[in-house]
Amino acid sequence: MKFIVSSNALLKQLQLLQGVLASSNTLQILDNFLFEIDNKQLTLTASDLETTITASLAVEAKDKGSVAIPARQLLDILKAFPEQPLTFSIDNKHFGVEISSDQGKYKMTGYNGAEFPRSPVLEDATKLSMPAGTLATAINKTIFATGNDDLRPVMSGIFFEMTDEDIRFVATDAHKLVRYKRTDIQAPRTASFIVPKKPLNLLKNSLASTNADVKLEFTENNASFTFDNTVLVCRLIDGKYPNYDAVIPKTNPNKLTIDRQTFLSSIRRVSIFANKTTHQVRLHINGSQLVISAEDLDFANEANETLTCSYDGEEITIGFNSRFLMDMLNNIGTEHVVLEMSAPNRAGILLPGEAGEEGEDVLMLVMPVMLNN
Repeated sequence: MKFIVSSNALLKQLQLLQGVLASSNTLQILDNFLFEIDNKQLTLTASDLETTITASLAVEAKDKGSVAIPARQLLDILKAFPEQPLTFSIDNKHFGVEISSDQGKYKMTGYNGAEFPRSPVLEDATKLSMPAGTLATAINKTIFATGNDDLRPVMSGIFFEMTDEDIRFVATDAHKLVRYKRTDIQAPRTASFIVPKKPLNLLKNSLASTNADVKLEFTENNASFTFDNTVLVCRLIDGKYPNYDAVIPKTNPNKLTIDRQTFLSSIRRVSIFANKTTHQVRLHINGSQLVISAEDLDFANEANETLTCSYDGEEITIGFNSRFLMDMLNNIGTEHVVLEMSAPNRAGILLPGEAGEEGEDVLMLVMPVMLNN
């Protein structure tokens, strides 16, 4: 088997795929990229058994066949080449790989491509499509709120909830929650599933360079995302997602409106003086004045800043984890934000201060921390 391919084009595709490679695999074959040639098309695959990514590109080739090539070694040599055509010659009997460049020849040991695990086939899958930018935004605005608790795996992914009216992307770690809703996308039927964090991070990186529509297909156990010349298939997280709607307080009479960047910068400065375990900052709001303060009694550190805001409600003092607040403020793109509160022991709701894209609805929730009076 022999084919000629551009070094840069091949490297670019393999760099997208390498995110799937696990540091330690149960099967040695998974330390390789699968190369398949058919009809002048090279199909590249990487997998960790849970997630599989496939990408294809055009090459000069006369035969068909497959071979598994060691991933790390191949990436290292491709990074060292300037842009040029490379000729790959594969010994079909022993799977030896020879790469010929303008500078010389390089030999490495390949493996039988037939031993590479096949990607699951999604039968009777539900299908819908959405713009790549919409899906990328949904992942970006929610993935930071996912949990890392191995005992609660359902919280370690993003919950996709679909109806014939809208589609919702939800993430929570029990301390913070984000619900990103799109009313401009509908599903053919009501359905929900949880996608793990790893494939979503891979998707996010891949979607950055495309304007295509993404075709989403899902069954009870798997989901696939297809766009341009790329297909990502992943196993879904098994389990029931918590009833997130029940924790969102419906009546929040106290509403603070403030410039997002001013609020974020102030929290960033004050939080430097907060307790390193709780990261607690205190917000005291009265009239048009917001006082942000933090203290670390163990080291006699304290800080406070006073900001001007627009406030409608009763005087309130409430504490939040500064890291969670900063995460949320970094992921809201509007000039102003609205913080809605009901009581010091109830969750605060953070909303964009201005309308975003048409069809977009963002809600972020952050649980308060108990104040040490």
